[in-house]
Amino acid sequence: MALPGAHLLLYAIVAGSISLMLIRPRNIPEAWWVGSGALLLVAFRFISPSAAARAIAGGSDVYFFLLGMMLLSGLGREHGVFHWVSSKAVRGARGRSSRLFLLVYAAGAAVTACLSNDATAVVLTPAILAAVRKAKAAPLPYLFACAMIANAASFVLPISNPANLVVFHRTMPPLARWLAAFELPSILSIVVTYLVLRLYFRSSLRAAVELEVEDARLTPAGKLVLCGLGLVVALLLTVSALRWNLGLPTCMAALLLVAVLCGKERTSPAPLAGEISWATLALVAGLFVMVRAAENYGALGYTQAALAWLRGRAPGSGALATAFGVGAANNLVNNLPLGLLAGTTLRAAGVHGLLANATLIGVDLGPNLSVTGSLATVLWLIALRREGLHVSAADFLKAGLLAMPAAILASVGGLLFLHAVFGI
Repeated sequence: MALPGAHLLLYAIVAGSISLMLIRPRNIPEAWWVGSGALLLVAFRFISPSAAARAIAGGSDVYFFLLGMMLLSGLGREHGVFHWVSSKAVRGARGRSSRLFLLVYAAGAAVTACLSNDATAVVLTPAILAAVRKAKAAPLPYLFACAMIANAASFVLPISNPANLVVFHRTMPPLARWLAAFELPSILSIVVTYLVLRLYFRSSLRAAVELEVEDARLTPAGKLVLCGLGLVVALLLTVSALRWNLGLPTCMAALLLVAVLCGKERTSPAPLAGEISWATLALVAGLFVMVRAAENYGALGYTQAALAWLRGRAPGSGALATAFGVGAANNLVNNLPLGLLAGTTLRAAGVHGLLANATLIGVDLGPNLSVTGSLATVLWLIALRREGLHVSAADFLKAGLLAMPAAILASVGGLLFLHAVFGI
């Protein structure tokens, strides 16, 4: 069906803004491109200023969640928690690169599950890079492990990925139902992604690594941060079990931990403001505006029609088509705007259960195909650039073409097993 001229212009602005965000001409930060696109949509009256403001305000839970996780990650970095984790991984490898790869992957899975995939991409990656450089190991396999586990483990818990909040929003399943629906698919995703990467980098993982690496020790403040992180995770799981929104509790818990540490250490909390990426929050706000404008001009009709078609398929083919379709689409528009549109479509159509779960798996796992797929992968690339490393889109795509389809197939297989046996 041909699109009217106004629709074409709207989608051209959205597509152009997201493309420029990913390409970053002249190294202009991503938020500028998305923000400019959102302003153009307002200027061309595709969305009114008041509707744009409501779209931005509608993402408050995501902003609070990101703020809290950024502060928690910053505390972990400032007090050496991530350096300690990476040091333990290198020393635990006992000179074997394959064992180091497994330990780095396991550390990434734990950080992603408990502190979100963005923490793995932004904070753990530089710490792992510093450790493997000291161990005189080729860094690429370990960096890819951080990037891909950040997505592969991002539906272990509701707090593992901001996209989970975007997809389910106020219909977030309680913790017990989440675990029943997603633990088996999560385990399969983590294991299959590991096996694919282990095979893909097998030649690089035959070399020995340096044994004499400094044993990092946690300071008293670092131990307090580690204990605090554990308590915060326990709090958020309780909040999830009560079906409360996760954003504000995450932010309040992080601020409380900052206050306790600063009071104990008698230091100013001001430096921690530098750990907050305000540009990332602006980027997310701009994406919310773009999605709302696209919804106003018929995008929701197209996605609802596609969902209605999928609901008419057999459970197996419908779930697989949903996960792979959403997963592939991530890499065209990024998983946050796609997750928002997908979540709105699910709620408008009253869809839950198998197809909703398959949609979430597509949103979370799809970004492992290419560097354009998720905010976490974009942040991972930025973290590498700061360290003087550059991973090309082609290099990521070569691994992603193997890892992403295999993980989606395994995870959806787990969903179908649970649906057939337990009716989940």
